[in-house]
Amino acid sequence: MVLNKIKSICIIKKKGAIIVMEKAKFLENLINKAKQINVVITEEKANRFYEYNNLLLEWNEKINLTAITDEREIILKHFIDSLTINRYIGNAETVMDIGTGAGFPGIPLKIVNENKSFILVDALNKRINFLEEVKNNLKLNDLDLIHSRSEDLAKDLNYRENMDIVTSRAVANLRVLVEYMLPFVKLNGLCICMKGPNVKEEIAEAENAINILGGKIEKVDKIILPESEIERNIIVIKKINKTPSKYPRKAGTATKQPL
Repeated sequence: MVLNKIKSICIIKKKGAIIVMEKAKFLENLINKAKQINVVITEEKANRFYEYNNLLLEWNEKINLTAITDEREIILKHFIDSLTINRYIGNAETVMDIGTGAGFPGIPLKIVNENKSFILVDALNKRINFLEEVKNNLKLNDLDLIHSRSEDLAKDLNYRENMDIVTSRAVANLRVLVEYMLPFVKLNGLCICMKGPNVKEEIAEAENAINILGGKIEKVDKIILPESEIERNIIVIKKINKTPSKYPRKAGTATKQPL
């Protein structure tokens, strides 16, 4: 009986050691990959990413947040991918993430930019409920979570043409996406669209919409995610004119009748 008790204690200690090692490996992987895209993540911030990862996997069993459940892929395809646009944040004070879903890129960017104000917008309330828990558990201040369609929110003068930066990842075709995003961007602010490979045709088709909505493409940066062959394209659009008041059109119109 005593021997069994001793074995049980050893197993518990061993399991505890494995958990610690797994966490240490997670933190090391995240910090090293972030360095490769010139983002410095402290151990304290890396721990927040670890907590975020755990909440994502826990909630994903209840609601559909992500098809990616391997922790190494979460680090690369969600966390690091989100942080590839950190270089454009610069002196911006307000950042809005449209169609944030499970919080990408907004939450990773907020973790590494604690002093900036972030607004995350999504049309599904269950995702906002998840993000509320993330916000509370990670103790993220100056972070607003809004349940709304972007077409409706853009009519609110508290948000319209008030953002330094508006970003979005994997939400819609570019000529549709800019109608969701550009109305929120203030003059001389930036609209940052995160896209996959092969965007030349998409950009060409969106030029008219970008012009109508008051934007101008500044540059398109191609990035390969660290230690992979995964290509990303970051389209940076500068707001040079005010967006006409009739845009965005009512919900669903941009998709059915793109500019």
